[in-house]
Amino acid sequence: MWNQILDSCTSAKRSPSTLSPRQLINTGLQFCSGLGMHHAIEEQHIFPVLAKKMPEFRRDLVAQHRQIHAGLGKLEEYLERCRSGEADLDRGEVKRLMDSFGGVLWEHLDDEVRALGAENMRKFWTLKEMGGLPM
Repeated sequence: MWNQILDSCTSAKRSPSTLSPRQLINTGLQFCSGLGMHHAIEEQHIFPVLAKKMPEFRRDLVAQHRQIHAGLGKLEEYLERCRSGEADLDRGEVKRLMDSFGGVLWEHLDDEVRALGAENMRKFWTLKEMGGLPM
């Protein structure tokens, strides 16, 4: 979804796959909602359990969530203003807002994959404990 939105904002030449303004707004809002829900579940149910033994789930990954949500909130607010007609959709502005948190989003995904990788998990959890984790 990220690439679909970004591609619709950066294509020099509009193609049939470019989202219409309404599609771009709705897809962008779906992305914001989905990522927000995903992070809420992680922060309420998964991170607290992992944080008992893994410091990255107390500090780094949570700090990244805060940075992502600062940018995500601005994107969502802008798209809501566009949907209501309060603002005209500017694809360059959508791209600028996405770029404002895109770097930390991709860094966060890489960091989560590393933290949850088998080699790292073995440092903190036994196989028996792993069976009880909320994954």
